[in-house]
Amino acid sequence: MAWTYYQCVLAVLMVVTGSFNTLSVKYADKQVVPGEDGQPRHFNHPFMQSSFMFIGEMMCFVVFKILYHYYVRRGDGSVDNNPLTKGSLVFNPFILLIPALCDTCATSIMYVGLNMTYASSFQMFRGAVIIFTAILSMGFLNRKLGSREWSGIAMVIIGLALVGISDIIMEDSNVSTNSILTGDLLILCAQVITAVQMVVEEKFVAGQNIPALQAVGWEGLFGFITICIIMIPLNFIHASPPFADNSRGTLEATKDAFIQIENSGHLLMAIIGISFSIAFFNFAGISVTKEMGATTRMILDSIRTIVIWVFTLAFGWQAFHYLQLIGFVILLIGMCCYNNVIVPQLIRKCRYRLGRHRPPPNDRERIINTAADDVPETQ
Repeated sequence: MAWTYYQCVLAVLMVVTGSFNTLSVKYADKQVVPGEDGQPRHFNHPFMQSSFMFIGEMMCFVVFKILYHYYVRRGDGSVDNNPLTKGSLVFNPFILLIPALCDTCATSIMYVGLNMTYASSFQMFRGAVIIFTAILSMGFLNRKLGSREWSGIAMVIIGLALVGISDIIMEDSNVSTNSILTGDLLILCAQVITAVQMVVEEKFVAGQNIPALQAVGWEGLFGFITICIIMIPLNFIHASPPFADNSRGTLEATKDAFIQIENSGHLLMAIIGISFSIAFFNFAGISVTKEMGATTRMILDSIRTIVIWVFTLAFGWQAFHYLQLIGFVILLIGMCCYNNVIVPQLIRKCRYRLGRHRPPPNDRERIINTAADDVPETQ
């Protein structure tokens, strides 16, 4: 079945805005700007960056309300047919609270890790969510994994190990090996929380048929309130670099962050890019899941990884190492095996051709299976 024009727009929007968001966060991290004490420093404010991300998500809620009232006033029933507004409005918004809390913790930890490691590695290590989601699904969703899923998980682990080794081997005069390794480990730890988010969403949120814009908006609202509360004590907890590289020497320095943004137009543009890109990315991601399935979203997310990697190499943000390429290929094959995409079908086709048998109808219809029932990440 061919994609509709709307589905093509969603796919392009997801890849472009998702890549732009990660690159915007890393670009902000690389800015050296005077802060509260007048000393030039890198913009090391991961929790503030998380708050800007949630502001972007809250904008989806505003857009939904504007569109909803607009189509209601038209009175032609388009409010129930338009893909931006159709869905159930009768639901308890607090079912999105736990996913929002998970999103807050995971995003903050990942932004801390991104500040220490490479943008491409950041995106690749997010693939570890498959491992933890599979384990949690077995325990809480009573899901059984077959040999194909276990093979995919094993390949994902091997791919991530090679990416980690390449990060250690690559030389970067601006970042120490310990810092890169710590960043990678923080991103891996964050995937455990993301996996909890995915399992909770599948158990309690899936099937609610909540409009995508409204779901993202509510999670943004809950996440913004939570991160603002968390940042209050973080402004008084002292730590050493690279965890607290700001004028106050605390885990977060809100005033210092705003002063740095005020002192740099490039930094301000990066912050605006973070907010707007995450809004469009989350809307596109949830819409892709509803329109085409979670498997298609996984494929598009892999394309996003390639875009980010090519960009960081082209602009000299990191050096090329063949182990990272090998690791990414193995990681991608593992993800495809786990989600029953392309690779298993190709293997079966080759097997049937060698045996001179016709492949089953399901494999002849299409290689990419978009009928997955998994609920993907929402960040």
